[in-house]
Amino acid sequence: MRKREELIEIKSYTEEGYQPVIDFNSWRVAVLNYCEELLVENIDKMQKHNQTDEVFILLKGECTLFLAEGKEEIENIYAQKMEPFKLYNIKKSVWHTHTLSKEAMVLIVENQDTDLSNSPEIDLNQNQQQRLVELSQNLS
Repeated sequence: MRKREELIEIKSYTEEGYQPVIDFNSWRVAVLNYCEELLVENIDKMQKHNQTDEVFILLKGECTLFLAEGKEEIENIYAQKMEPFKLYNIKKSVWHTHTLSKEAMVLIVENQDTDLSNSPEIDLNQNQQQRLVELSQNLS
């Protein structure tokens, strides 16, 4: 007879910020909770993943995804307010970031090997930072 631990793995994460919780072969499930660096007025960079799409699912609270056109530089920036339990798939190599309410919890699914070596970040200039704030206010 197999032990229960061999049949199911149960994990949770309730601290601030991002934390991978389950990895298996080529995929990872992570949790993103509120953290101060993701307050819209504190966001100073965007990131893209060059080897994977990234799926976001809002479990509770509020989250806005910010997406940008451009390959090497940020061009047009767009905002997408998330709705609970809908899947939002950010395509490979799309610049993005997000802002969360204090009670927010977002589930993230991505490649297990996603890290800074294949996910460059780009600094936002003052105008781009202001654009995030404006977009966020317009969605409220």
